[in-house]
Amino acid sequence: MESIPSVIPGWFSEMSPMWPGEAHSLKIEKVLYQEKSEYQSVLVFQSSTYGKVLVLDGVIQLTERDECAYQEMISHLPLCSIQNPRKVLVIGGGDGGVLREVSRYPSMEQIDICEIDKMVVDVSKQFFPALAIGFEDPRVNLHIGDGTAFLKSVTEGTYDAIIVDSSDPIGPAQELFKKPFFESVGRALRPGGVVCTQAESIWLHMHIIEDIVNVCRQIFKGSINYAWTTVPTYPSGVMGFMLCSTEGPFVDFQRPVYNIEENTENFGNSKGPPRFYNSEIHSAAFCLPSFAKRVLQPEIN
Repeated sequence: MESIPSVIPGWFSEMSPMWPGEAHSLKIEKVLYQEKSEYQSVLVFQSSTYGKVLVLDGVIQLTERDECAYQEMISHLPLCSIQNPRKVLVIGGGDGGVLREVSRYPSMEQIDICEIDKMVVDVSKQFFPALAIGFEDPRVNLHIGDGTAFLKSVTEGTYDAIIVDSSDPIGPAQELFKKPFFESVGRALRPGGVVCTQAESIWLHMHIIEDIVNVCRQIFKGSINYAWTTVPTYPSGVMGFMLCSTEGPFVDFQRPVYNIEENTENFGNSKGPPRFYNSEIHSAAFCLPSFAKRVLQPEIN
């Protein structure tokens, strides 16, 4: 237990230079797994209020209780905004949750995922089967390796959508927030293709969000939008998404063209309908508070 950051004994407390002066704590019932991979420290513990929790390098990645708010939004905000997505690439997402949500689309033919850390995949399969069930879809092709290198090998215009399920821009994920990576994403998308990437919290990281918006404005000549959702166990309880489309058929991210709630017969690898996402919350996710609008609105559509 000595290596687990803790303010109160028996509690996990998430502290980081990315959110100085604050910490969010969960009571630990039992440590289930604790190892160091080639890239990062991996911790799984049973909490008293949020079920099992996955932590990478001291940062909570998901909990059983609120994972739906993140996994569903990062998947359906882009995919419900285009007609009949057939080929999707997931960068990161080694827990399988995004794959689980992508499997809901009957039009889907190919789901590629590139995850740098095999331990994350293995740990998810062992401790988070409700998420890792996404790997069981026969359309899924798992590639263990660096996402930036994988993108460079992709034929131009391959994908209808790319979902970047990354951790914060420190450690192995920092390259996923830089201009060369977004240039590779744009090249790998078809005309009118879409990307959705994890884009931090409006309460904590407006400077990072501004940088992401400015980079995306230079690369993506279609739509540029910022959306957000609530995830109680993420810093500030808020997580944002950057959604962009390449030049081509216009994409109006704020008005979904596919209603996944009407797909009542095919849940893909999921066990039922979405727990968090619906078409109303899709549109509402793009409504920004005034302080964020003043900073971002001149730069986004």
